[in-house]
Amino acid sequence: MSNAKIRGIVHVIEETKTFGQKGFRKRTVVLEQQNGRFANYIPLEFTNDGCDLVDDLRLGDEVDITYRLGGRKWQKDPSSEVKYFLSAEAMAFTKVGSKGEDSFDVDDINNEFSQSGADDDAPF
Repeated sequence: MSNAKIRGIVHVIEETKTFGQKGFRKRTVVLEQQNGRFANYIPLEFTNDGCDLVDDLRLGDEVDITYRLGGRKWQKDPSSEVKYFLSAEAMAFTKVGSKGEDSFDVDDINNEFSQSGADDDAPF
């Protein structure tokens, strides 16, 4: 199985969920990509120890995530319909840029200040 990379802006970071008696853990991160007129939302799953890596991400961060695709087949019984499921398991990530909750953009601050009104006197 080969790995691939995807770039996007962190849109959602879910809490870690634990399943089964063995304690399998999964944490979903949703990336947003602008694709012309529409936004594309891609859920990627970090599993087990990878769930802890997500603590370093913030909403708004631009990241490259290395992932691998996995799929499985499911059928309730031999006479029922076969269903196929696809998952994107995240392996690692690299921050490309940060606009997260803990960061700020100087241009945004300057823009806010310049829009405060032409007649306003600055206090300095």
